[in-house]
Amino acid sequence: MAKTSGRSTRRWKAMRKAYARQCAEANLPCWLCGQPVNYEVEYPHPDSFTVDHMYPVANNPELAEDPGNLRPSHASCNWARGTKKPQMRQSEPTRDW
Repeated sequence: MAKTSGRSTRRWKAMRKAYARQCAEANLPCWLCGQPVNYEVEYPHPDSFTVDHMYPVANNPELAEDPGNLRPSHASCNWARGTKKPQMRQSEPTRDW
């Protein structure tokens, strides 16, 4: 039986490449840590870009190729997160209270 979804299909590879290009053009930061992603270094460098699935594919295979489930991340942040819920990071206050 042919594989129709997941991370090894032609469709996924094209989707990942297009998403990486969009993220690099917008210079999007890692959604997990908020720090800049180095779009110039190649995977598996820890600071390289990887596509993270907000809802992990292991638990939600139906969302594997859903563009709304994709987020930019560092390889190291993605590895550390695994299938756990993301930790919400504290943002800086906009002014002194």
